[in-house]
Amino acid sequence: MANDLELRKFVSPEFIFGAGARRQAGLYAKNLGGKRVLVVSDPGVVAAGWTAEVVAAIEEEGLATVLFTGVSPNPRAAEVMAGAEVYRATRCNAIVAVGGGSPMDCAKGIGIVSSNNRHILTFRGVDKVEVPMPPLICIPTTGGTSADVSQFAIIADPTERIKFAIISKSVVPDLALIDPETLTTMDPYLSACTGLDALTHAVEAFVSRAHSPMTDLHALEAIRLVSRHLVPSIENPQDVELRAKIMLGSLQAGLAFSNAILGANHAMAHSLGGETDAPHGECNAILLDHVIEFNFPSAAERFDLVADAMGLDLRGMSAKGKKGALLGKVRALKKAAGLYRVLHDLGVNRGSIALLSKKAIGDPCMLTNPRPVTPRDIEVIYEEAL
Repeated sequence: MANDLELRKFVSPEFIFGAGARRQAGLYAKNLGGKRVLVVSDPGVVAAGWTAEVVAAIEEEGLATVLFTGVSPNPRAAEVMAGAEVYRATRCNAIVAVGGGSPMDCAKGIGIVSSNNRHILTFRGVDKVEVPMPPLICIPTTGGTSADVSQFAIIADPTERIKFAIISKSVVPDLALIDPETLTTMDPYLSACTGLDALTHAVEAFVSRAHSPMTDLHALEAIRLVSRHLVPSIENPQDVELRAKIMLGSLQAGLAFSNAILGANHAMAHSLGGETDAPHGECNAILLDHVIEFNFPSAAERFDLVADAMGLDLRGMSAKGKKGALLGKVRALKKAAGLYRVLHDLGVNRGSIALLSKKAIGDPCMLTNPRPVTPRDIEVIYEEAL
């Protein structure tokens, strides 16, 4: 595990947090030199009304807009390339993403392709983006993916049935406008999936081999916020103060994992999502307690702090008892949030596990997992999650 003397860098965008932040999109797009802005969103966010509000705010500052909404829940490489062609053909010079992780990741991909003039598939991996993107503003409308503050872009390649990560400080947005009011239109299922995605970000960042004192602060606060407020926010969807707690938890988790990176949970979820096209947050949630159980022996003291942040009192317990208490808490939270499905419900069977494992082992998130992982280890975790 990392220690306080090891060299660490910390990257994050400028961000503005608070009710109504989305309405600043035009002002900041103009400040960043925008003239014609590509607004990347998806049909669900358009239907909720947030996209139109942002477009109006941009146009009020005298800027032109071009709308691109051809984004799937798991954004495809072909969608990135289509968006980049729209960006080029309409002579845009800035991008604003409005939505969850899918529009934001797609917008990052569009920016990468537009500046580097290569297919998005050639940027898979770490530090492959040579030329910076055009100005990018992200406006998240879900509380969990944290693409608005991260140096990750996750893109699906349907031909290989895999989701791959692009990791580079070049894909950190210039600005995030983080507005908790946008969470009030999320349905319970989306709220649960994205909230548990945020929790997984925070837990994995905290036990990551690349954690640091700065990422620890953000990770633990994210765990506190999400574990306490996720279920109440689902039960009271119009309560903006509760939604703000989740949005703040997502922000804190994003700042943590963008710098500490992640682990086996996300590596396996990327493989799983690429194969099944299931929601990323649900993939993480299904695997979370199983990955914690696997990693626990290699980071027991740090998992004790995770348990404490989730409100558990572990005093007087044995190591086995502490692990059991934490796993019970995580499983209870999943059920209370309404996520009951297991891998079998996603169409996974024992015959598909070897291929899932093979794809997961090559994911860059695996490099910072606290416990060394073999292909057979991954297979066992998948099998336990069936």
